[in-house]
Amino acid sequence: MSQVYLAFVWHQHQPYYPDDLAGETLLPWVRMHGVKDYWGMAVHLDEFPEVHSTINLVPSLIEQLRAYTEQGAEDKHLRVSRTPAEDLTHEDALYLIDNGFMANMDQMIRPYPRYLELHALRGVGASTAEQALKRFRPRDLRDLQVWANLTWIHPIAFERDEHLAELRHKGRGYSEDEKRWVLAKQLELLREIVPLHKKLAARGQVELTTTPFYHPILPLLWDKSLARDAMPDVPLPRHRESYPEDAAWHIEQAVRYHESLFGERPRGMWPSEGSVCQAIIPKLAECGIRWFASDEEILSRSLDGRVARDSRGFVRNCELLYRPWRVANGPYTLDMVFRDHALSDLIGFEYQRQEARQAVDDFVGKLLGIGRATEHVEPALVSVILDGENCWEYYPNGGVDFLRTLYARLARSNHIQTTTVSQHLERHPPRDTLPKLFAGSWISHNFAIWIGHEEDRLAWDLLHETREQLKRVSARGHVPSDKIELAWRELHIAEGSDWFWWFGDDHHSAQDATFDYLFRKHLQNVHTLLGSSPPIELSQPIARGFRKKLHTDYRGFLPVHLDGRFSYFEWINAGEYRCGSERGTMTRVTQGLATALYFGFDVERLLIRLDVRGRARLALAEHGVRAVRIVFLRPAGFETVITELDRPQPVARVLHPEHAATDAGAEAAIDQILEIAITRARLGVSAEDPISFFVELDGEDKSIERVPHEGAIELVTPSQDFERIMWQV
Repeated sequence: MSQVYLAFVWHQHQPYYPDDLAGETLLPWVRMHGVKDYWGMAVHLDEFPEVHSTINLVPSLIEQLRAYTEQGAEDKHLRVSRTPAEDLTHEDALYLIDNGFMANMDQMIRPYPRYLELHALRGVGASTAEQALKRFRPRDLRDLQVWANLTWIHPIAFERDEHLAELRHKGRGYSEDEKRWVLAKQLELLREIVPLHKKLAARGQVELTTTPFYHPILPLLWDKSLARDAMPDVPLPRHRESYPEDAAWHIEQAVRYHESLFGERPRGMWPSEGSVCQAIIPKLAECGIRWFASDEEILSRSLDGRVARDSRGFVRNCELLYRPWRVANGPYTLDMVFRDHALSDLIGFEYQRQEARQAVDDFVGKLLGIGRATEHVEPALVSVILDGENCWEYYPNGGVDFLRTLYARLARSNHIQTTTVSQHLERHPPRDTLPKLFAGSWISHNFAIWIGHEEDRLAWDLLHETREQLKRVSARGHVPSDKIELAWRELHIAEGSDWFWWFGDDHHSAQDATFDYLFRKHLQNVHTLLGSSPPIELSQPIARGFRKKLHTDYRGFLPVHLDGRFSYFEWINAGEYRCGSERGTMTRVTQGLATALYFGFDVERLLIRLDVRGRARLALAEHGVRAVRIVFLRPAGFETVITELDRPQPVARVLHPEHAATDAGAEAAIDQILEIAITRARLGVSAEDPISFFVELDGEDKSIERVPHEGAIELVTPSQDFERIMWQV
């Protein structure tokens, strides 16, 4: 078997959160991810010098990190955390109540009894912040201030600092001095981030690369009509003019900033969201960039579909994916690598639910399979590219067990060699040139997220009108040059991709309104710096309030006869969940096995239906699903496990740690679909009781898929006269 070269590219990124004119930073994510992921990912690599990797550092992130460590910057979350609990204003106490639990429930709150107790005291979803505040005493608020920061510190920091570990173990009753120490520890860790990366780069273990300065979608700045390469019918903004000079500015400034900080120009670049087009090649080359990267679907479209995945996810003509390519525009040439989006998604979305050793076995096994599939050609280069921060909060122990197991395995492997992208290109330069680089991003090879919605197009038009005003005022020469420069900076910040990410119904977070506000505030700042009043349109939210719900609600009792066969009318009144990606900060591009989940009740039973790609009985077996589990969060502790899925009537059992296992109370049928019925009596629920659950598809020793991927199906048990009430409504 030929050698497999593995190139990790960890993309470290945050948008530019500060409002420099107002002197405030509303969101804490640079600091939070800094003390956890940006510090932790570098420390992991420092533990394994044999493992080579590429880390992509976005200038807008590094600029903010340095503001914390060199300029004393403070975000609102930090200011409220620093305030003595007895001195919190009413407004700040409400802010703490509402923003003190911005962490993954299962991995960052539930494992810590006091933090979980405070979460229960808050009554998320049941009480307003005003109502909940009445239940909090000063010592509760102080403990919340500590836990809201402590849980974001990387697990390795607790291994290395005995005092930090002791504070976490203490759990409750923190003093103001202890709180101040935790917050000072955060700043200490933030100060280590840039030196750690310099150290890793200096010894040749890590290649540091960059992204256009404020993370814009370069092709859309260059030419908005490029959106129609992948989406011919997509409406465009009213103002079609484009801004190639702004795209050039973001590239030039990123390269200069990187060089000033790390002492050399970056050789590589991950363009924002993997967004590429033929037209940007000359500018990248002029700025000294030698290689850049995108997703495998961009390669597929650039090669007229010669690279594609079959129904089981295997890559056709895989030797075309697992090697570098050259791209050219006139006399300018660059090298390109393309991410394996299936392997990248496994780390981003799937391995969090598996035991670390099993997940690493699976990952390494897939790499070795690629080696066998490509052994008749040049050595395979497998590019695994994903966010280096957002997925780890979903892993047990912050991903430490997974990454240590993975890096240890790779360090001693005889068949897999980790590499930076530049190291591989020096050893194995590309042999072939793409005929033309398709214009698109790493998400579905298009730009739909950033220009495909009415809200996106409105944002583009507001940006254009502000830019035109800035050009007019700049040409008159009446405003001092320093203010003009600051105004252009605010406009370039508003060109970042992140604001557009949250418009439309693709993604959703608790901070949607804040992102909307920040985009408009940066445009307002342009007008303020020019000495004019911002137009009224910039004071009105862009988002129209429509957000895609996780699932619909059931509307009536379901006359379901369990036979595993599709019947439209049996499930017409069911609630419905369509499988997709619920994680606001991340998107998966690989399709899972499950396609939909339906749910509802009859008079006596909870009814659940699972649809998958293909005929359920065959598809589940083909994908190695040995059991389907219904995991109940409410009523807590219950599971329904369905096994022997090759039979028309599988075995269904309701389990609870405090109750004896029994086959009574549940039944299932499988053929085209999987249908499950669980008696309400077996779950111990009555009318108006909440029910919360998710579905897990289990293989031999691992979880294959979770439905929904994040969150849960939330229902209320109906009363006997539910249908009569619904008809009256």
